[in-house]
Amino acid sequence: MTSRSPNPSTAPPRRRSLAARVLLAGTVAAVSAFGAVLVMPDADAAATTLGAAANQSNRYFGTAIAAGRLGDSTYTTIAGREFNMITAENEMKPDATQPQRGQFNFSSGDRIYDWATQRGLKVRGHTLAWHAQQPGWMQSLSGSNLRQAMIDHINGVMAHYRGKLAAWDVVNEAFAENGSRRSSNLQSTGNDWIEVAFRTARTADPSAKLCYNDYNIENWTYAKTQGVYNMIRDFKSRGVPIDCVGLQTHFTGGSSLPGNFQTTLSSFAALGVDVALTEVDVTNASTSQYAGLTQACLNVPRCIGITVWGVRDSDSWRSGESPLLFDGGGNKKAAYTSVLNALNAAGPGPSSPPPSGGSGSPSVPPGTAKRIVGAQSGRCVDVPNASQNNGTRVQLYDCHGQANQQWTLTANRQLTVYGGMCLDAAGSGNGAAVQIYSCNGQAQQQWNVNSNGTITGVQSGRCLDAWGTANGQQVQLYDCNGQANQRFSLA
Repeated sequence: MTSRSPNPSTAPPRRRSLAARVLLAGTVAAVSAFGAVLVMPDADAAATTLGAAANQSNRYFGTAIAAGRLGDSTYTTIAGREFNMITAENEMKPDATQPQRGQFNFSSGDRIYDWATQRGLKVRGHTLAWHAQQPGWMQSLSGSNLRQAMIDHINGVMAHYRGKLAAWDVVNEAFAENGSRRSSNLQSTGNDWIEVAFRTARTADPSAKLCYNDYNIENWTYAKTQGVYNMIRDFKSRGVPIDCVGLQTHFTGGSSLPGNFQTTLSSFAALGVDVALTEVDVTNASTSQYAGLTQACLNVPRCIGITVWGVRDSDSWRSGESPLLFDGGGNKKAAYTSVLNALNAAGPGPSSPPPSGGSGSPSVPPGTAKRIVGAQSGRCVDVPNASQNNGTRVQLYDCHGQANQQWTLTANRQLTVYGGMCLDAAGSGNGAAVQIYSCNGQAQQQWNVNSNGTITGVQSGRCLDAWGTANGQQVQLYDCNGQANQRFSLA
């Protein structure tokens, strides 16, 4: 996405032309096809925030955050309460993270990351390789020098955030409206530059989801959509590492929600990638369009989440169009209610890894010692031989009520044993060991005990998982999948 300007008329020329908007226009009446399946949830069961409602179907509902607004208490109160996924608005883009060649600056990005993870929220990285918002030194390069600079930038940024982020928009906005590659300095380094970027990113951080992100790819019949689709299909057929496609979903007066939006999502998903709506804003916050895009995502199992591009209308790069779910005073708009109702009416969610953040409240009250009992095995999470040594990996074992099976959920989301040892993740990737370690207050020792029975790591977003049911089966982290081996009760 482009740099956000408070005045849309001053935004960079990347913004859609009227012609492009008309090409993308879909009939608003088609939105009713999505909305028709909405069922009002039982009031007693309905979640009251967007993140909690999305989490019920193992999805997320996120927002873009600007570091410069973190001192605004109204802004941060809404963001911390409503959302369970955070994207840095500009602070992780190339010009912000490497202003001088070889000199990285993560201060603003880290400020957003720290704010989010301290609240148990996950973070998406945006963005690594893009023709826009390049630092001046990068703009001056070309050919092999620019190609190497791109590789070095990806490696440098991803090394800093390795194991910490849920996903990265590796490449942003690389296609033209006619479905061909955009003419840019990166494209001039060779047509394989996108593939190189994704392969570099996979090596740099194997645990992060790698996404391609673009605008005007919502309408299935549009040339740009087809161009991106053909690239993803080619990548999947050749084993190029790509995990997800981000549809920015900026709907303006000329680019309403197309009637075939769900077809677009399901078509991309059929290639074997997740899909996400990454930068949503809608002119005048049309209730029907917000409900429609939300329902379309919910109807596609591999649509893993929705991010709106800003908190309040006054924070939006399109502030004059009132495009978000909260007005400038922080009040919920009618579109907010339509989205919340759709999320609350959703059934079971995607089988792909759901970002965490939990339901916003633990399923058991803090301060009481409990056994952690596996739904599949009926066995307890146990510290072998009652060890109190740092690094002892936990296991499943027959429940017996001794101290090495008694866990206390604290107010700051730690699960403690013996009073001073914490359940701790030795890493954040699939298969990372779950162990005990002296409590230190870090994110790898914080857990969301969710109402659906999963226990997710605040740092990783992955679930406590046991691949077997026998005594001695070790516990690990793994992508959440909703199966019984990832459900536990504190009893």
